[in-house]
Amino acid sequence: MAIAHNKSELMKVTAKEWDRIYLLLKDFPEELAVLPDEEGFSVKDVVMHRAHWISLFLRCYHDGWQTIDVLFPKKNYRRSELKRYSLALRQREKDVSWTEALARLDTAHEEFVSLIETLSDVQLYGAPMEGAHNSWSTGRWAEAAGASHLRLASKYVLKRLRDMKQ
Repeated sequence: MAIAHNKSELMKVTAKEWDRIYLLLKDFPEELAVLPDEEGFSVKDVVMHRAHWISLFLRCYHDGWQTIDVLFPKKNYRRSELKRYSLALRQREKDVSWTEALARLDTAHEEFVSLIETLSDVQLYGAPMEGAHNSWSTGRWAEAAGASHLRLASKYVLKRLRDMKQ
């Protein structure tokens, strides 16, 4: 659900969701972060997934959708196959440590915020994102990859914390 319509709103919602997830993750114990849920996903997997999507947005913005192996979200995957895509990503990143997962999310977030700071309202919301083959603006894509994904990650982490206490 898009809530930002300009750069200021995008920066605000991004900061809000980053602050929320950061507070949840900064002291999260590794032994709990790698513990899988009933579907086999862990908090670490969710963190890696979020870092990946932010980095994917950044690559699409900087390199263009046509110049990299990305066709939302990757060749041979359709939107309806995101679960399969996520499973492949989880398998590929299974040996990444909790510390590295947090570092990747932090780095992706810093790069994301740095990019957004350099763009104007017109660059963010004035037209569809170049090469995206849909009507979403760069700002809308940024919110989807950034704040929206961080919001979902926070909900997942909170749910896992509640489940672990039971």
